Amino acid sequence: MGVYCGVDWAEGHHDIALVDDEGRLVGKRRIVESLDGLAELTAMLAAAGDSAAEPIPVAIETPRGLLVAALRATGRPIYPINPLAVARYRERTSVSGKKSDHVDAMALANILRTDAHLHRMLPDDTSLARSITVLARAYQDAVWRRTKTVQELRARLREYYPGFLAAFAAGTGSGGGLSTTRLASRDARAVLAIAPSPAEGLRLSTARVEKALRRAGRQRRIAAVAGQVVAALRVPQLRQDPVVEHAMRIEALALLAVLDAVCASIEDLENALVAAFAEHPDHEIITSFPGLADVSGAIVLAEIGDDRSRFADDRALQAFAGSAPVTRASGKSRTVTRRRTKNNRLASIGYSWAFTASARPSPAREHYLRRRDRGDGHPAALRHLFNRMLGQLFHCLQTGQPYDPVKAYPHSTTITGAAATTVAA
Repeated sequence: MGVYCGVDWAEGHHDIALVDDEGRLVGKRRIVESLDGLAELTAMLAAAGDSAAEPIPVAIETPRGLLVAALRATGRPIYPINPLAVARYRERTSVSGKKSDHVDAMALANILRTDAHLHRMLPDDTSLARSITVLARAYQDAVWRRTKTVQELRARLREYYPGFLAAFAAGTGSGGGLSTTRLASRDARAVLAIAPSPAEGLRLSTARVEKALRRAGRQRRIAAVAGQVVAALRVPQLRQDPVVEHAMRIEALALLAVLDAVCASIEDLENALVAAFAEHPDHEIITSFPGLADVSGAIVLAEIGDDRSRFADDRALQAFAGSAPVTRASGKSRTVTRRRTKNNRLASIGYSWAFTASARPSPAREHYLRRRDRGDGHPAALRHLFNRMLGQLFHCLQTGQPYDPVKAYPHSTTITGAAATTVAA
């Protein structure tokens, strides 16, 4: 007799339900996330026939946490089920809308009983890969926090200190209009710290700016950059009421403190992430692809893991990343649209990966331009390129060989031209 376990996860407690092949409730319990709670769960599973040879599978609504780590250590199959999927399964047995933790645990157990083959088990990634996942996601979150903080700071400076934005647009060698991420540079943060208001900017001396730039780490063109900054800050501009301007100055300094902390955390996380990724056996294969470096490659590895059995084929990985399109066909109607349900972290780094790979003359850029010639917009062409490179990555990881542009794009004119030049030389 088969037994299936469902765990309704919560912060304070977890509801456990065991059902047999017929859907009958074998046992239920509420435990806390502690050693005692784990002992109760283990004893409950053992009483239901759990063994090392035939462990009882567990369905739970989260793929992480202490309970998941403890269950993973036992070697049993764990199925993380999306809470939205659990809600849809619950509606199959009840139309009244009633809900309880025990009902959800029962729904999870019945999902395994009826449809375990439709769900993916928690991948058996190595400890190093899981540590890279922690660091990579923390790094991505920090980068997104930096972007949010920079936008808030820029919005405030536009209201009372537009001269500072102009000083760090074309005036410091950035080569164009203001980029929102320019405010996150060390130069901009160092100067804003000593001149957080237009009044202080007017009194700022070149020598003081040079000192701030050196303290921020700049080593070249210090005098030239300092002169440009001082000149830009002394350009007449509209001003707020002095009292209001002082309040905005305080807010800007508070946002600057947050930005400094976020930027420092990004540097620390990046160093740790690069060091961990360099130790992984897949480092050489992943970084051999155009557009993937240490940080971007580590994020890709963090999301796909190193369990080779996790994805049945390249199409499964492409669907997971959101690069594979979705086809909806009914009668005479047939539409092909982009996939919206996906791993957002992998899709985000995939866009950057494709953008970088298509920036220089290469087979990848040829593929991108072909998609544009066929009528694809810029995002769609990049998504198609990401989809193809992801399939190539899946093949390389499965076979243990690095990226080879000749095999990846055998009909590329870029490769043909380069080969002809080599032969002529």
